[in-house]
Amino acid sequence: MSEAFDAARWRPAAFLPEQDARDPALIFVIAVLCFLACLTALGALAGDRGARGWTGQLVGEATVIVRARGGETPDAAAARAAEALAGLPGVTEVRALEKEKAYDLIRPWIGDVADLDDLPVPRLVAVTLDRKTPATAASLDQALKRQKLDAVVDDHSIWIKDIRRAAGVVRSTAIAIFVLIAAAAAAVVAFATRAGLAARRDVVEVLHLTGAEDSQIASLFELRFARIAAVSGAIGAASAGALGGVLRMMGGGEGLTPALPIAWIDLLAVLPCPVLAALVAAIAARLTARSLIKDL
Repeated sequence: MSEAFDAARWRPAAFLPEQDARDPALIFVIAVLCFLACLTALGALAGDRGARGWTGQLVGEATVIVRARGGETPDAAAARAAEALAGLPGVTEVRALEKEKAYDLIRPWIGDVADLDDLPVPRLVAVTLDRKTPATAASLDQALKRQKLDAVVDDHSIWIKDIRRAAGVVRSTAIAIFVLIAAAAAAVVAFATRAGLAARRDVVEVLHLTGAEDSQIASLFELRFARIAAVSGAIGAASAGALGGVLRMMGGGEGLTPALPIAWIDLLAVLPCPVLAALVAAIAARLTARSLIKDL
């Protein structure tokens, strides 16, 4: 008795199989790249938030260094400086700091000196500025000069510039890392596309003879690797989001550290990763496939 006819045995095989032995390695590599890209995004967001927080604090404050003149005591000079600045527009609060504050600032430089009272240590006056219309350093300086005080106004502008410059460097570095990761992912997909076309060279030639267009053949590779990259991107994004959540919980209210205050909303930055990974993979696969098919 003859065996029953099995139609599945005679069904034509797909040009690109649903699964390939090399797929797990490709998924792992792209997932790692997406994981690193998401961590970079989280770090850039947290760093930018930290820089904005520090800048906001410095913009709203100024420090006045007061030196005594003639027979006036340092404490009396500081009190006069606080009184001169208290009524200025754009100033919300003025406070003459205790002499111990000034001593604490100079101790790291001169060591533990027992008789600091014998030294002409300047006094500090902390000025809190109105955040909407803050007083300028020039207006503070003019008010002090009208009272004939020997004082220097520090509006922290140097520190603010340094912080903003550092934040700009962080943003530029993050963008550069993103570009490098996208290029690496595209190179990996291009290599896989090249290997897939080489393994099916004969089939491509037959499809050409039957009238198939290059764009139709390339679209098969485009869809396949876009699907693989989307899955890999989801794995990498989920892993980065989980790590970001752990770091947020470990750091308490300030996130990981005051320098990198990760917020829960930052974790939403990983959501576009699967779509972006699929887009990069689709473009890389299509360009590589069309370029190679023309040469066949």
